[in-house]
Amino acid sequence: MPTPKAMPAKPSVAPVPAAAAAPAAPQPALDPALAAAAAAFGRVDEEGTVYVKDGDSERIVGQFPGGSEEEALGMYVRRYLDLAAQVALLETRLSHITPKEAGQTHRKLTEQLAEPAAVGDLPALRERLAAVEQVIEVEREKARVARAEAKAEALVERTALIERAEGIAAQNPANTRWKASGEEMRGLLDSWKKAQRSGPRIDKPDEDALWKRFSAARTQFDKQRKAFFHELDASQDEVRRAKEKLITRAEELSGSTDWGPTSGAYRDLMDQWKAAGRASKKVDDELWHRFRTAQQRFFDNRTAANAAIDKEYEGNLEVKLEILTKAEALLPITDVEAAKNALRPLQDQWEEAGKVPRADIQRVEGRMRAVEKAIRDAEAERWNRSDPEKKARADGMLAQLEDAIAGLEEDLEKARATGDDKKIATAQEALDARRSWLAQIQASADA
Repeated sequence: MPTPKAMPAKPSVAPVPAAAAAPAAPQPALDPALAAAAAAFGRVDEEGTVYVKDGDSERIVGQFPGGSEEEALGMYVRRYLDLAAQVALLETRLSHITPKEAGQTHRKLTEQLAEPAAVGDLPALRERLAAVEQVIEVEREKARVARAEAKAEALVERTALIERAEGIAAQNPANTRWKASGEEMRGLLDSWKKAQRSGPRIDKPDEDALWKRFSAARTQFDKQRKAFFHELDASQDEVRRAKEKLITRAEELSGSTDWGPTSGAYRDLMDQWKAAGRASKKVDDELWHRFRTAQQRFFDNRTAANAAIDKEYEGNLEVKLEILTKAEALLPITDVEAAKNALRPLQDQWEEAGKVPRADIQRVEGRMRAVEKAIRDAEAERWNRSDPEKKARADGMLAQLEDAIAGLEEDLEKARATGDDKKIATAQEALDARRSWLAQIQASADA
């Protein structure tokens, strides 16, 4: 702590009027060492005027008439220590408050330390405050850099929002999923608003330019959506009218009893219905219900009529099943002519029996066709065996093979006479092959 220089007997400034005497309010106790160090920079003259040594000069800070020197200095020392405490508090809070808040506090303390009515080492306190200002300026620069980076990042993010909006607006209307795209466009707008409210501010020219692009993309999207649905409504209305005509025709046919042609007509109507396209889901469902109801009425009537006919044909089915029992008893075929003669009257009875229920036609007809085929196959096989041309060919081949076998037998005997094993084996192999062919032809001719 520097030692104060000798004070002049009289101050060079005009004295401050004495304060009116008033009861002193209770004050908290001061740190004796800090108070003594601060008091060393002040003095009180015999009139109660209090002076402070402020750098190279001395100035009056106030008057305290009627009290002791210790009491007079104590009040102004307390003020100094209060200022020192505020400076110390600012020093400790620098890392916890914003540069803006720190700057405001710094300016306030700078004003208070200009010429305070306080006794203590004011120059040293001002130096501490100046050092704080340097720290604040460093933090301000950091904040400026952070704001610039945040602004640049915000500009990139906002630009990405706009580019996505423009991408949605540029979609082919024919392939656009309007509900999902509309929800995404609204989400982009919400993101923009949120960034405006709580995100970093970007420069107004950039913001205005981006908003203009965003607004243009939204306008384009809305126009395309309105145009698409206007065209869709017109198309669906045309589909509705076409399907109502088909329904009218289906309802006209629903009472027909001309089962075959009407069934074909309904198939044509169904093809036309599929080719007509789709109306809105609600309308299309309603139209389909009407069309299906008319169609079902006809087919229900046809089913009922067929059921009645089938009921009448049940007796015919019993007759044909008895005929089938007799026909299938002819199998397997042992005598083709006898089987053919036995089948002919059964076939006549089959035709006279008449129709059977629709569900049994394929089953019973298949069984009769199987008997007929078995007899035809047996007859064909008999003919193949008795074919004169085929028999002549077989006899010619038999004679040729028999001659060849006789010659090969002589060759074998000659080979054995030579004792050459290789010639013997070759002759034997050729003879065995011809004998095998002969056996096969004879077996085929006997069959």
